Amino acid sequence: MAARWAGGHSGAVLCLGASREGLVASGGERGELALWDGGGGGEGSPVGRLRLPPEDDVGAVAFCPRCPSRLYAAHGAALLLLDARALGEPVERLQVNEEEINCLALDEAGGFLAAADDSGAIKVVDVASKKACRALRHSNICSSVAFRPQRPQSLVSCGLDMQVMLWNLQKARPLWTTNLQECETEDNPQSAGQLFNPPLAHSLSVASCGNIFGCGAQDGKVRIFRVTGVKFERELEFKGHSLGVSQVLFMPETYRLLTGGNDGKVLLWDVSSDVGKQQKSPAKSLHRRKAQAPARKDGKLNKAASNDHARILPKLTIEHGEKVNWLTCTEIKGSRRVLVADQSSSISVYPLPES
Repeated sequence: MAARWAGGHSGAVLCLGASREGLVASGGERGELALWDGGGGGEGSPVGRLRLPPEDDVGAVAFCPRCPSRLYAAHGAALLLLDARALGEPVERLQVNEEEINCLALDEAGGFLAAADDSGAIKVVDVASKKACRALRHSNICSSVAFRPQRPQSLVSCGLDMQVMLWNLQKARPLWTTNLQECETEDNPQSAGQLFNPPLAHSLSVASCGNIFGCGAQDGKVRIFRVTGVKFERELEFKGHSLGVSQVLFMPETYRLLTGGNDGKVLLWDVSSDVGKQQKSPAKSLHRRKAQAPARKDGKLNKAASNDHARILPKLTIEHGEKVNWLTCTEIKGSRRVLVADQSSSISVYPLPES
């Protein structure tokens, strides 16, 4: 049974973010921003509220990993820095993106902030200088971007151009790109349904190891990739949602993955048996996979992994009932919770199994 956090918003909650200290930020329609103390009493009442003028939506929020009191928010096309200890007027306001921002990501040191927007641009800001130091680009809306843990200046992104990309901040072009639609068509030439339900990429998340990341797409599938050097290969593919996958989230220090969908479901997956045992030796893993079936040079799915969706089943199914806008997880009263934002003005909080 879900607990409900209410009183922070009057419209839909669009995004969520959690700090290491248990604070939760939520952004919503018409410039609404709220702060919740998830690690304290967990009572579900906001400890701070703010309405930002003008009434652009708050589409993404992110806490600085090194300094949890620093809260970044995407307000329309603007980047805001706020003080989470006393939520009030923004400390800084930067205008480096030209269109509405969909996702924010910070590297582990908190030195770089990446903002992905509707134009397909990813603007990377040097936090110290407060200036954009790199502009990366998709050919359509960029829906998600994430820095890789333990890999300074390395990040991954995805978008509605159906591209998944690997970047290094020292280069303006992607190191590696995979087109999800081309992969599907070549793996299954008879899959005419792809023309009507293309794999527009909505969300991605990187596991704590930094080498494994997951991507959710409009075709209802989740794809797990492994980065090896300057490229990545698709390790797994499975489907549990009947509609598009709007959110994917690797839980900290595990290979457990949360997914949220347009079908109103939240699913918990455990891919540790498929990727965790190989993580210590990616080179050996790659060699074994090549022995099983030829891996394609552009990162497309090899034949050994083509039937993964039939054997991988969710460990937990939450029938949330509403289209999922955002997922995050945090610890409340000593146990993990998943927080779900949807088209309502409240946040739903569900318990998660420990293992």
